[in-house]
Amino acid sequence: MPIDPLSPPGTGRTASPPALDARSAAILREIVEQYVETGDPVGSRTISRRLPLNLSPATIRNVMADLTDAGLLFAPHTSAGRLPTEQGLRLFVDGLLQFGELTEDDREAVSGALATAGRSLEATLAEASTMLSGLSAAAGLVLAPKSEGALRHIEFVPLGTGRALVILVMADGQVENRVIEIPPGVPASALQQAGNYLNARLANRPLPELRRLVTEEMAADRHDLDALSSQVVEAGLATWTGEGRGGSLILRGQARLLSDVTQVERIAAIQHLFERLEMQETLIRLLDLAEASEGVRIFIGSESGLFGTSGVAMVVAPARNAANRIVGAIGVIGPTRINYGRIIPVVDYTARVIGRLLG
Repeated sequence: MPIDPLSPPGTGRTASPPALDARSAAILREIVEQYVETGDPVGSRTISRRLPLNLSPATIRNVMADLTDAGLLFAPHTSAGRLPTEQGLRLFVDGLLQFGELTEDDREAVSGALATAGRSLEATLAEASTMLSGLSAAAGLVLAPKSEGALRHIEFVPLGTGRALVILVMADGQVENRVIEIPPGVPASALQQAGNYLNARLANRPLPELRRLVTEEMAADRHDLDALSSQVVEAGLATWTGEGRGGSLILRGQARLLSDVTQVERIAAIQHLFERLEMQETLIRLLDLAEASEGVRIFIGSESGLFGTSGVAMVVAPARNAANRIVGAIGVIGPTRINYGRIIPVVDYTARVIGRLLG
């Protein structure tokens, strides 16, 4: 399974650490694995009991001191234990991490959870996000692009002041529901009129083509809509297709990430992270990050350039259709002590399954 080490410019990463000898690499790997398992600082006696190497605690302490000087470990307080730095975690992920392929049972469990029979694609994607959250004990995310397929029917349903539900029935029978912002005071009759206007021009057109047609008619003032209905149509079309790449982000398991954080300032930083995830430019950036590689990418701390948050890791993979075109992104966001060896193959396989669904 391809893993794409990340070295983006401008993300504040330090220079690469010197190459480690076998002994130092074994000790660093053991410290990171213990950190992932417990979250606690790891001492030399713990390592000496777990490593198959015949090393004394004193020798291990000397190696730990060297790793600390190299910026790969740090002491969180006055205890003799050490924790990996983000640079140490990066070195572990790039060169020391050991993981295998999913078992056949795991593959069947993922495929079974994402079976589309009897439910909408939206519900299937939500299930994928929930499943990733459950398997990783972190927040699962699924980013899917907005559909550009042919439309059979459009309907606007008022939801209250300034909002309406758009029901899209695709030519293949799939139904999508989206909420759009509309001018305050738009009556239900204007929503119905806007729906009638669009339905009369659908003819199984895809959304981009429909938008071009409606925009041209509005510009030439050849339509029968009043001003309010025009605004509804414009708002709806802009929300559906947008400029550039849009999409929908499904997040499950935010509480799992917050539960692993005890410091108030860290909680505030992670809450800001979720606010950023809801922003359109962040969705586009997520797709760009996924598109830049063939396989799974691992971002530690602020490496992705999306967030300035330390102590958080993101594992993301592109979902590609049969034509190898990016149709979404699948991933997990959690504390840096997430189980990388378990999560990476799960994200990779889930991305492939979702790619087939979206394709």
